[in-house]
Amino acid sequence: MRRANKSEAARSDSQPLPTATASVYRVPVMSVIVAIGLLVWAPAFVMMLSYSILKLDGSPTALFSKISRDGFLGTLYEAWVPYMLGSAKAWKLILPYAAFELVLMRVLPGKRTEGPITPSGNVPVYKANGLLAYFITIVAYVVCGHVLELFRPADIYDNYMELIGAMNLFSLLFCVALYLKGRFKPSSSDCGISDNLLFDYYWGTELYPRLFDWDVKMFTNCRFGMMGWALLIMGYASKQYEAYGLTDSMVVAVALQLIYITKFFHWEMGYMKSLDIMHDRAGFYLCWGCLVFLPCLYTSHTLYLVSHPTSLGTPLAALIFIVGAISIFVNYDADRQRERVRRTNGDCKIWGRRPSLIHATYNTTEGEEKKSLLLSSGWWGISRHFHYIPELMAALSWSIPALFQSVTSYFYFLFLLILLTHRAIRDDRRCAEKYGKFWKAYCDQVPYKIMPFLY
Repeated sequence: MRRANKSEAARSDSQPLPTATASVYRVPVMSVIVAIGLLVWAPAFVMMLSYSILKLDGSPTALFSKISRDGFLGTLYEAWVPYMLGSAKAWKLILPYAAFELVLMRVLPGKRTEGPITPSGNVPVYKANGLLAYFITIVAYVVCGHVLELFRPADIYDNYMELIGAMNLFSLLFCVALYLKGRFKPSSSDCGISDNLLFDYYWGTELYPRLFDWDVKMFTNCRFGMMGWALLIMGYASKQYEAYGLTDSMVVAVALQLIYITKFFHWEMGYMKSLDIMHDRAGFYLCWGCLVFLPCLYTSHTLYLVSHPTSLGTPLAALIFIVGAISIFVNYDADRQRERVRRTNGDCKIWGRRPSLIHATYNTTEGEEKKSLLLSSGWWGISRHFHYIPELMAALSWSIPALFQSVTSYFYFLFLLILLTHRAIRDDRRCAEKYGKFWKAYCDQVPYKIMPFLY
């Protein structure tokens, strides 16, 4: 982290946030209610989902029957309490993995990359070595697990409940530490507190916390959460291979997810400049979400597939894989088009032509007028949030190999559908407020929000 110079600060369009020395800011009552609701129900949902897949055959009907018989609290007790501290085996898997990723973050070479200027005039600095760390992690997993046999890859599945319980416990305590750090020893001036302690725990007190010079968000979101996604599904595949033999449905699901995760790490520095990183503080919402919710929900379809081996047949397996791979590429290409226009200030070609652009202006909260480019050609001429379509298609492609045995295997897709629809509505509202008549002109050129002719 470094301080921005005056010219950089003048170009920044970041919005001011409360700082360490600012007065305590007030939080709307509804925001507090939502925060408390998620603090209570999100950990319970994760444990109940995991329990239903592993202990109740992934059947929502069986889960509801158990709840009606034993009561919700009784079922939650059975799903959570026996696993809430993890196990020796679980901690032996988690701690070396976390330490390994921290070492890779520090020692691997990488280009020095700066993030957007923060509201308080700071510039986050990263080492761009995510893709190299990802490849080394995958190779280390294969060598240590399958060649040297230092651990049994299928233990990831066999100890899954304990792993989620351990990560849930660690993450809840880690968020306490982040709250206290941001309150009493922040890493930068991009910090502050509200008038509600629970909301501060939920939302966080720092925008860019660092511990011993490790960037917390890069670790929780990328190097633990996204990297863990890859290792978990490979462990699930190993378990199915031991139990039933490896099915084509598992191969397709795992292969597509690994391609998607590879794409993510290729684009990791782009993610570190995204709204998730720029605006969301490091608290329960972001850090617990990436340490626990992501590994659980984002792999739930493949976890279900372990004990429900499905043979797709070569034609159907190939079709699903091709649709999924194309979706991942289109999602990447859409992001790449927008990034290229921003990087070249519109002096580039999109699909072989000069891009169609709206040169928008807007005023910052301090009254300063700034300029921005709104791309209305290429993928972005199809709909205003076109990149959500291939994102959803990719998610469906690695969920559908389980076919239609249970709605459980589609929880991630349904969650993503709701999340992205809400995000499109929120982003449209924010852009309308920010750009005014320019956004209206953009909507006239690109009338559809997500799906052409439908929405």
